[in-house]
Amino acid sequence: MNTTTKPYLTGHYTPVADEVTATELTVEGALPPELTGRLIRNGHNPKPGVTPTHWFKGSGMVHGIRLREGRAEWYRNRWVHTPALDGAPYMTEQGPDLTASTAGTHVIEHAGRLLALCEANLPFELTPELETVGAYDFGGRLRSAMTAHPKEDPQTGELHFFGSSPFPPFLTYYVADAKGEITDSAEVPGATASLKHDFAVTRRHVVFIEGNVTFDPAEHSGIPYAWSDGQPARIGVMPRGADGARHVRWYSIEPGSLLHVSNAYEDGQGRIVLEGPTVDREGFRLSWNWWVGAPGRGSEPASRSYTRRWVIDPADGTVAEQIVDDLPVEFPTLNEAYLGSENRYQYAISFPDEKGFGGYGVVKYDRTTGARRIRQVGDSRMPSEAVFVPAAHATCEDDGYLLTVVSDLKQDASQLLVLDASGLEQVAAVHLPHRVPAGVHGSWIPDHL
Repeated sequence: MNTTTKPYLTGHYTPVADEVTATELTVEGALPPELTGRLIRNGHNPKPGVTPTHWFKGSGMVHGIRLREGRAEWYRNRWVHTPALDGAPYMTEQGPDLTASTAGTHVIEHAGRLLALCEANLPFELTPELETVGAYDFGGRLRSAMTAHPKEDPQTGELHFFGSSPFPPFLTYYVADAKGEITDSAEVPGATASLKHDFAVTRRHVVFIEGNVTFDPAEHSGIPYAWSDGQPARIGVMPRGADGARHVRWYSIEPGSLLHVSNAYEDGQGRIVLEGPTVDREGFRLSWNWWVGAPGRGSEPASRSYTRRWVIDPADGTVAEQIVDDLPVEFPTLNEAYLGSENRYQYAISFPDEKGFGGYGVVKYDRTTGARRIRQVGDSRMPSEAVFVPAAHATCEDDGYLLTVVSDLKQDASQLLVLDASGLEQVAAVHLPHRVPAGVHGSWIPDHL
């Protein structure tokens, strides 16, 4: 019986205690045959008896669902077996141990390698069956931590990513080619110790976001970051290319904090359009208190997270910004073929507001008409980040499916829901062998990669 008062260890976030494997899962409806591959999702799941001081410090556990031509072949969950899982400290007498990772934020595949990610550490390679191989440093070329939100260019297959640090050099940018070899790296001048969790890549630029949350050694939750009114909020725009870092330009923006980018692109006037859910000072306070289990928290960590749009005009050096929706959302996604280009549709997960009103749902935005559609998933049910998978022979941007794992507290169970990305209607549901805790990010990995 779980008696903890930490919100990130209760309800939908209650960890599971075992690694299991189940085969030939029950399917309701009909799985589209093009869904042949693996959905793999990561999240924080401390071992039994371990109570981390912050949600982000919980050890990573990956959950995988294998689909093949209309069948759900297997489900399995595995801890990412890093030194931190067995109690190794991040800080040592020699400095940070980049292998002592929770590895619990994201999981991607690039150039045939499956990597579990946490932004303070090196990636950890996994087998296709989710067993841990070990820390991966791109053949010694990765000399810093790696963001949990790399961007794969849909046209070139390059992987763009960065490493950030509370100490100089604050920001290092990397590019790995489609074969997984790092071909470019550079320190980005002008960066600060501001928390940089995500970033954006357009066809011609790399876009970094520095908000008001910055390194603070006085914060003792184990994650030494805090809101600072003295930390300028800024957007850094850097041309893509070998010497782009020499030409980075920083633009001041209104105070706030962004964790996840929806997308960014250059419009017809050469301006850079960037969007993503953000929180203000009070929103960050409510989120942080939830993350550490302190009094005065909101009902959910995303209870005041509203989608914001920035339009950066390099010609006159200005930034126009506005909140474009008043629904609390997080985990924005899109059809990845449009990453870095202008997209019409994007998706997110809705959350109750700071007073607990509203429910969980999968949200679809039409950026052309301004329409918003929500599919509620039901009482005591919480969906995970909705991963877009294109349909076979797709002819339009939203011709595809959304895959989301739903935690059901009343049934103490979980399902993988397959939704039509066009209208959000349910196509199929896969019953999983146990409840999957609410997690963070994941990827669809088709067999043809």
